[in-house]
This record gives sequence, structure tokens and C-alpha cells, in this order.
Amino acid sequence: MIVASAHTPTLLPAVGAALAYGVAALLHNHASPHPPRLALLLAWLLHLLAIGAGLMTSEPRFGFGPALSVTAWLVLTVYGVEYHILPRLQPHWPLAALAAAAALLGAWFPGQPLQPSYGPLMGVHLALGIACYGLFATAVVHGWLLRRADKRMRAGIAQHQELPLLSLERLTFRFTQAGFVLLTATLIAGMFFGEQVYGRAWSWSHKQVFSAMAWLTFAGLLLARWRMGLRGKQAVRILNIGAALLLLAYAGSRFVMEVVLGR
Repeated sequence: MIVASAHTPTLLPAVGAALAYGVAALLHNHASPHPPRLALLLAWLLHLLAIGAGLMTSEPRFGFGPALSVTAWLVLTVYGVEYHILPRLQPHWPLAALAAAAALLGAWFPGQPLQPSYGPLMGVHLALGIACYGLFATAVVHGWLLRRADKRMRAGIAQHQELPLLSLERLTFRFTQAGFVLLTATLIAGMFFGEQVYGRAWSWSHKQVFSAMAWLTFAGLLLARWRMGLRGKQAVRILNIGAALLLLAYAGSRFVMEVVLGR
């Protein structure tokens, strides 16, 4: 049975963020770049407020909704920083629509309260895991941009104002490598410090199995890249498979537990 219950402290800023994201996307063709940028900045701040409202309370909650919300916020943050460093990186407003949906999901499905049995390292473990999600999600976005640029080049469409293919490829794999390092650290923390993290001994579960499968997929991708120079569509496909497995590891398992089973 699917049950949803909005978390009141996060609902108003999340709705405000979603509306501001929508305004930013609608204004992307405005004659002046300032209105969409201001709307996007407001959305980013309200989104951060919604995330903080769910965590900085006497009964902090976390689940698949907040996980997706924080991931989307991190992706926008990284992309925004890149956009200012690399002027030829084009803004892609569909990201604003995805962030709006993620902000609303985080408010409507706030997750279960964090258990008192969780150890003091749970915050560190969650931070590592969500940072890992954000880096791999950013890598997936760059992989999509890479495939899009490749198709445009093959179709003979001019790309003078866009980031070169090799630059997009380097960024994609740099984010993948950074995410792999954090994923490794997250798995090690859970495996060897499970009692301090979860308040109980570490054991295999759906989350651990999918996380291990994702780790093996990313390890294989990076090894093939290093030893055989794997690139292009095949590399992006493997990246997407690993990201999907990682998504199932936490967000997927929590969705089933919180929404479908109502636990």
C-alpha cells in the first residue's frame, strides 16, 4: 500500500523551490540572463532550506525522498560552479525540472525518524553516501551531455559554443573516479564500523548487495578505461548501469520499505 505524508517544516520551502525552479526554466529564453539566474538562485536557497528543515529538527528524518532531494541539489550546485568556471558549458534547464520534482518528493516522503540505536558515525556515513550519490549523478549528467554532443557532431551540427567532447569526457570520468572513492569509503565504513554506524553488526541486505554490485560495475568501468581506453557510448552505458544499481541500493530499497510496505 502506497502512503505519503508531507513533512510540514519542509513542505513550504520545497513548494517555493519547485515554483522558483519552474519560473527559472520558463524564463530561460529571456532577453536578459538575470531573471532566470535570480529565480534559479532563489530556488537553490529554498531547496537548501527544505533539506535543512528536515534534518535540523528534534526528530530528524531521512529516507528515499530526502536522498533524491539532496542529490538533485548537489548536482545543481556542482553544475552551477562548473558553469561559471567553464563558460562554454551550456545551461540545461531540464535539470531545474528534475530538481523541482526531487524537492517535492523530499517534502512529501520525508522518511522515517533516524533511530536512537544509530551510532554517532551515522551522520558521517550518510554524508559520504549522499556525496557519493551526488558525484555519480553529476557524472551521469555529463555522460548524457557527452552522448548528446557526440550525436550533434555526427549530425554535422555546429558546436562552436559548446564544451568540446574530450573536455566533457574528462569531466565525466573525473566525477566517476571521485564518486568511486567515496563509494569505497562508504562501504568500508559500513562493513568494518557497522556497529558504531547502525548500532548493530553489519550484515548483507538488499542495500549492501546492490551497493556491492554498483561498486563492481564502477570498478570494471574504471579498469577498462585505464587498461583499454574504454570510451564513448559503451562507457556511458556502463556508467548508467552502475548508477542505476546504486540508486536501487538506498533510494530504491527505502522506497519499497517506506512507500510500498509503509514501514
